[in-house]
Amino acid sequence: MDDPTPQDQPTRRRALMLGAASAAAIVSIRPALAQTNASILQCDIPVTDPARAGSYIASDGRVVPAHTAGAFPAPGRNFKAQDVKRALNGGTLPGTDPQASRAYANYIRRLQRGTSGFTCFASLQMPRG
Repeated sequence: MDDPTPQDQPTRRRALMLGAASAAAIVSIRPALAQTNASILQCDIPVTDPARAGSYIASDGRVVPAHTAGAFPAPGRNFKAQDVKRALNGGTLPGTDPQASRAYANYIRRLQRGTSGFTCFASLQMPRG
């Protein structure tokens, strides 16, 4: 096997240093990601946002005037992201019947940027590694 030329020495050294730095970064990033995943599941999503308090939620998730036939009153509480995630996968939101839960889940699916709960909901949509 040939001895490395003096020109190759800095390149190999740099590659070894980059490899060591990458390994250290992975070790320090993984706990941070785990902590982030846990905090994401603790964020809250209100149904509805404070600006539309008193409104009802139609079965398709639209916000409608209070007492609209077939619509559900807002639950008066926020839902934790972990509960929302479960409901979006076919479960029921705590303290709701299946029809109201479906309407609230549809409301949450329709959240737009700038609406209370959007950031929390968007974080549920991010793939986890």
